[in-house]
Amino acid sequence: MKKLPSIKINFKSPAFKLFRNKWFVATALFLVWIIFIDENSLVSHYQNKQRLRELKQQEKYYRKRIEIDRQKLEDLKEGERKLEKFAREQYYMARPDEEVFIIVDD
Repeated sequence: MKKLPSIKINFKSPAFKLFRNKWFVATALFLVWIIFIDENSLVSHYQNKQRLRELKQQEKYYRKRIEIDRQKLEDLKEGERKLEKFAREQYYMARPDEEVFIIVDD
């Protein structure tokens, strides 16, 4: 029967000494906790920043839309001609004696 070669581990090497140091182990565990595990970890902080950036972009879009809609509302309040123009353009309304043709560009 063949004898397997024995692997000798030197527990006095500098790498093992480093892992036996209580301050190194405590610091390493603290960093792992802060970066990955904690509720306010760096990973979740980065994700929250991304979400905040997206929400700010949405806010700009909706503020612009609100301003456009406000302007349309003011135009509609100006008079009956503007109201009729809006109804004809947006909802394709027509007078009883008219026909509406819709032309679609490709």
